[in-house]
Amino acid sequence: MRIGVMVCHCGNNIAATVDCEAVAAAAREFPDVVYATDHMYACSDPGQKTIEQTIRDLKLDGVVVASCSPRMHEMTFRRAVERAGLNRYMFEMANIREHVAWISLDRKRNTQKATDLVRMAVEKLRVDRPLTPKSFDVQKRVLIVGGGVAGIQAALDCADGGLDVLLVERKASIGGIMSKLDKTFPTIDCSVCVLGPKMVDAGQNPRITLHTCSEVEEVSGYVGNFEVKIRKRTTYVDWTKCTGCGACQEKCPSRKVPDAFNENISLTTAINIPFPQAIPKRATINAAHCIRLTKGKCGACAKICPTGAIDYEMQDEIITEKVGAIIAATGITLFDHTRLGEYGAGRYPDVVTSLAYERMLSASGPTAGHIKRPSDGREPKTVVFISCVGSRDRSVDRPYCSGFCCMYTAKQAILTRDHIPDSKAFVFYMDIRANGKGYEEFVRRAQEEYAVEYVRGRVAHIYPTAGPDGGQLMVRGADTLLGAQVEVAADLVVLAVGAESSTGAPELAEKLHISYDHYGFFMESHPKLRPVETNTVGIFLAGACQGPKDIPASVAQASAAAGKVLALLSKDKLESDPQIALVQAIRCIGCGKCERTCPFGAIRMRELRDGSKRAEVVETVCQGCGICSVTCPVRAIQLQHFTDSQLLAEVNALCRTWDETTES
Repeated sequence: MRIGVMVCHCGNNIAATVDCEAVAAAAREFPDVVYATDHMYACSDPGQKTIEQTIRDLKLDGVVVASCSPRMHEMTFRRAVERAGLNRYMFEMANIREHVAWISLDRKRNTQKATDLVRMAVEKLRVDRPLTPKSFDVQKRVLIVGGGVAGIQAALDCADGGLDVLLVERKASIGGIMSKLDKTFPTIDCSVCVLGPKMVDAGQNPRITLHTCSEVEEVSGYVGNFEVKIRKRTTYVDWTKCTGCGACQEKCPSRKVPDAFNENISLTTAINIPFPQAIPKRATINAAHCIRLTKGKCGACAKICPTGAIDYEMQDEIITEKVGAIIAATGITLFDHTRLGEYGAGRYPDVVTSLAYERMLSASGPTAGHIKRPSDGREPKTVVFISCVGSRDRSVDRPYCSGFCCMYTAKQAILTRDHIPDSKAFVFYMDIRANGKGYEEFVRRAQEEYAVEYVRGRVAHIYPTAGPDGGQLMVRGADTLLGAQVEVAADLVVLAVGAESSTGAPELAEKLHISYDHYGFFMESHPKLRPVETNTVGIFLAGACQGPKDIPASVAQASAAAGKVLALLSKDKLESDPQIALVQAIRCIGCGKCERTCPFGAIRMRELRDGSKRAEVVETVCQGCGICSVTCPVRAIQLQHFTDSQLLAEVNALCRTWDETTES
């Protein structure tokens, strides 16, 4: 076998603490190595051409590159060796940047460790075998989970690219949190006026199929050929007949149902349409509050419905769809402020969340855009905004910044002064984070033009007190700039609650076989190079399901995810990665442990003629994680390109190096 080795300096990233020339010189003495050199930047165009030319000139059978993380550049080097005529899997990488140069300043020891890693890579390459990917057909359809602004944007982009789209939303209407907002920062334009046309486009586009009141039940298959089961929850209204006229809502006698769309600050009926601009504009029945469904009486909605759309016998429905790719755009939920006792823990009606305040400000909200105290309906003259409620707070396990709270607080303070010119607005904040285009100027505008008083410090306590105009809330905190305690008597307190992962996000991640972090946000494949991709090929991320984002960032990422899907499904056939598990049937005892442990459902038990069972790997589903290989009690499963013999070759190389060092 003829092996070539290239050691990369990576500028000074590696060469500053590793003697790259010495590593290359040592590599020339390794078995089967016929060429070894060092290069300033192996991943650069000259570096790639050097590798290709060397393979052709010296008729190499394999190549080892010692440089940085394989996660970043392995595919780059594989393509290079393939262009030169080698099988792409006759290549190995030794990570001497992250694993050596960046963790120690001892140049002598670093050089020795880098040499050891190169020796291990060479020994593995000596027992590597060429692998060949297989091709398969793809479904030209995409499933988008979540109908917020990110999901809508991704759906429209995919549909414009010629793909059929299934848009699944668990609520009765698409629109997400943006549909609840009054205005958006920093332009103070109407939120629904911006979002509404996109909602209508999504509802009317012939390539987009909406599945609202629906959730993903199960996902199986692989990139290009996912099979998805969707549970369509019963609405007790036949949407093929419902026209959205609203007659049922007018006649419904059950009128004390908390209105979820208005953040429960108002009441609605048991049968209702969420909001006037809802898409689809169809009625749904809240079974927990419907008199007919709970007591067997009433039926007023069925009597008044002009199209006979009411169906009290309706049941959940499971539908199965096949798609080629999936975009997760499940968005966020907001922090539950009732967890914080110092802010009243939900006991005081005049302490409201920022989203509830948005519904007060909105002309389509329960107060028709008039700001009123929930306790007595009076117009507040002093409004206190408290930032970082459920953000940057380790005590409630939310140490991260939600990113957009500072901005929407400034927006709400401006709108408060617009609605009530003689009012006073106070903002208690930790730090002002306004890093978007026009954001800093917007905060300055709130402070200078609208005289919003910003107080740097946390609020320690809120408690009720009597005032000349009725009950007030005393907000006690600290001004860290003045170094003094402050108290503000407020008529209304607005909590700028932070972002949390969407309810049920971890469960959905497990169904999709993707990773999620400690807080339930979905994990991207690489934070810089692959920010919209996941480690499961064919599944992408859009919007705040990955982490807190404002509207522009969510829309941008949605279009990026759509672009990735369009690029993926532009091909009639896709190639599978051959680095998958392979069962040696003659050794398999049919215990089924591999089938139970496979996180991707890629292993199934096949029954033979004699009644015994053997494991079988579904090649297109296997992701090459190797869990089955280490689980098998008889070593009947081997992971291609990481077989026992290949891994032991590396271990033996390291052990020989250790023996030589000990003897010397």
